[in-house]
Amino acid sequence: MPSDLFSHRLTQPLLATVAATDTPLVLAGVLLSLVVIYVGSKIGGELCDRINLPPVLGELVAGVVIGVSAFDILVFPSATEDGSGSVIMTLLQLTSNISPESVTSVFEAQSEVISVLAELGVIILLFEIGLESDLKELLRVGPQATVVAVVGVAVPFTLGTAGLILLFHTPVVPAIFAGAALTATSIGITAKVLAEIQQLTSREGQIIIGAAVLDDVLGIIVLAVVASLAREGTVEVGNVVYLIVSAAAFLVGSIWLGRLLIPVFETVVDGLKTRGQLLISALIFAFILAYIANVIQLEAILGSFAAGLVLAESQRRRELEEQILPIADMFVPIFFIAVGARTDVSVLNPFVPENREGLIVASFLLAIAIFGKLVTGLTVFGQPGINRLAIGIGMIPRGEVGLVFAAVGSASGVLSKSLNAAIIVMVIFTTFLAPPFLRLAFTKPTATAEISEESSK
Repeated sequence: MPSDLFSHRLTQPLLATVAATDTPLVLAGVLLSLVVIYVGSKIGGELCDRINLPPVLGELVAGVVIGVSAFDILVFPSATEDGSGSVIMTLLQLTSNISPESVTSVFEAQSEVISVLAELGVIILLFEIGLESDLKELLRVGPQATVVAVVGVAVPFTLGTAGLILLFHTPVVPAIFAGAALTATSIGITAKVLAEIQQLTSREGQIIIGAAVLDDVLGIIVLAVVASLAREGTVEVGNVVYLIVSAAAFLVGSIWLGRLLIPVFETVVDGLKTRGQLLISALIFAFILAYIANVIQLEAILGSFAAGLVLAESQRRRELEEQILPIADMFVPIFFIAVGARTDVSVLNPFVPENREGLIVASFLLAIAIFGKLVTGLTVFGQPGINRLAIGIGMIPRGEVGLVFAAVGSASGVLSKSLNAAIIVMVIFTTFLAPPFLRLAFTKPTATAEISEESSK
């Protein structure tokens, strides 16, 4: 059965358990939730942007603040939460005639709607990431970026998974999921920093960006595999091989076929006269691939990512990038706020004795996350005088890609609260640490000259 990132599969329609008289209250609850989400995302994003940190971190932290970890404004159903502790539901009770016995059903329906919107947000996010990638540039960077990417995925995944199993006796499937979360690299964060310090066209910058794009591709395949393993609950070699082959075949096949159909796509778009012809056509393509990926037991985000990679080859790429931004601005914050709101960071409170193991796990994941990417700089060959430290640091931030892994793991139920919180802490710290240290690494007197004209010909 294909998985959902946030929503629990319901055996009845979304509002089947809600009385007809309470249906408008579900809409009211959703509207209040969206107000809270958008206000929180803007405040958090603006604060981070003003101190030169990625706004996505502000959205995540804002979600933690308004969620179960702090103010209980935006909460989701759980074994201990029936809506009575939700500030939104309390406000709804004060401003409407909702009956106490209807609170739980309205709360569950409202939460389900927000969960579906968050799932759409991550699908659009991965479509946007794919759209910003450049396959031709990736191929031009050469073997160095490939080696860096493969090592940057293999080392943290192996060390993280093995360490959790051997040192902390973590069950195999959760350990694999946590290890997979260590493989990510945020191309958006790294590219922004490189552009700010004018190193985007340096040898180091080109290798980092190329490797980060490959990391995204490999990471999405790994995510599709481990998410399917989480659904099955066991690790079977035959199933793993099938998932890897099917994920790779789907990604390669959809990109190959999609690139052949780009002229058809552009002809159709040019022939349409109504408003939104490019954006709607692109979203149709992305949702079709997301649907196909979902029904063949992969993740929907793999399909939307592939759609983005395909349309990145279109002549109308820049126009599409501009048009998708408002859609992303509407849906993506819901995803990040929901991730933060679901994260219970109280499990990492050091003053609670039973939480100390979670803190040790978080420290372990952070150490592996940093070491596993720093070693990638040592694998660069054929580049005398290159700044290997800068390359390693540039691969460290997990950012939004790492959060996708954490969200999928949390929604699948395979991660314990402490392990999920440990992954979130790892993502936050690596994303905060990388930008200042990357700037510092490039201030060292090392060869960071731009790629020569001969190599660019």
